[in-house]
Amino acid sequence: QKIHLKSVCLQYQLYLLLNSHFFCLLKNGMGLIILCAYVPKTEAGHCKWAEVLKDLEKIKASKDIDISLYTADTDEDEECQEPVMRCFFLETEVIIQECRIKNCRETQDVVNIWKNGNAGLENNKLNPTRSAKCKECEEYEEKNFTEFIQSFVKVIQRDCK
Repeated sequence: QKIHLKSVCLQYQLYLLLNSHFFCLLKNGMGLIILCAYVPKTEAGHCKWAEVLKDLEKIKASKDIDISLYTADTDEDEECQEPVMRCFFLETEVIIQECRIKNCRETQDVVNIWKNGNAGLENNKLNPTRSAKCKECEEYEEKNFTEFIQSFVKVIQRDCK
């Protein structure tokens, strides 16, 4: 005798973690309910910085932005990764101000980088007992916009692995 499964699937979208989850309740002929989950792996879903990377690509060739920015080292220890990320996102505020003064075409892209950065770091508040070997943002060398963007992309890509 065949056992027929009846299923009811509910879809729930999570924008920061994955594109979607599908949860299924299966009930077999004897009344047993089984919970299953189907979680598709998506290209953008594996990295919380995917949108930031897209916007960095949009602004990297800007001719309107000509400033020097504190640029964190891309080879900092793992325990300094969060302060390094915060430094890059903090410096985007400087880029926003520069863009507003010069009326850059990329202003909205830079604002998006800043907003997505704050959203991504919101749940990772800095630990007050942060390692003493991690530098403050202002302790890093100032570099031109192009070098800053290259380093920013490298740090984000490393964090996404």
